[in-house]
Amino acid sequence: MKILINGDSHTAGAEAVNAHAFAEDDHRYKHLHRQPHPDNLRVSWGQKLGEMLKMGTTILAESASSNDRILRTTNEWLNNHGNDVFVIIQWSTWEREEWLIDGNYHQITASGLDSVPDSHRQKYKEFVADGWNGFRREHHWHVRIRAFHEYLTKQHIPHLFFNGNSWFKKVKAPYDWGLSYWEPYTSSYHDWLQHNGHRTVSSDSYHYDERAHGAWARHMMRHILDNKLI
Repeated sequence: MKILINGDSHTAGAEAVNAHAFAEDDHRYKHLHRQPHPDNLRVSWGQKLGEMLKMGTTILAESASSNDRILRTTNEWLNNHGNDVFVIIQWSTWEREEWLIDGNYHQITASGLDSVPDSHRQKYKEFVADGWNGFRREHHWHVRIRAFHEYLTKQHIPHLFFNGNSWFKKVKAPYDWGLSYWEPYTSSYHDWLQHNGHRTVSSDSYHYDERAHGAWARHMMRHILDNKLI
């Protein structure tokens, strides 16, 4: 069994030891495009967790990733590699989307700053105007993540989910996830690190350093082993 890990910049290790989030931002790694910068991926919590558990690890995370992308790439990997795997997913913020435009996938945020083709500028303006409709988007992802959890359970694929920044604050009918979702209604990776004395790499960043990644890896390892998830 190996570990399959997916998520956004928190799982890609953005800014952990190198200021570049995407490999392509460093002239040495242009060929890697939007993959995580190798320096950061090496010290990410996912890489550290795999080493702690002595398990081979595949990390599909990409900075600025939407949950649409996380689901799509996770399913693609499972379809190609089979079910003998432990899946760990860090879910992104609820407002992000993935758009397929002219054969290319675009990660879309509600920042208003994304670069989109002219054909989709009006759609993007409308998306930004509605992008922070918290209840609707939160409910949408609660339903979709639950469906994915139930699919993995039916396929006998062990898995663990947690939230990067957003959590289900407005869901009025919590679902019993068992041990497969760490604190879905009360906390996140960011909240846990802040509560345990870690701070972002700078005041205008959402990302954490290598020490924080190590702390989260140990926290996840304890949760996995204490609850016999693998």
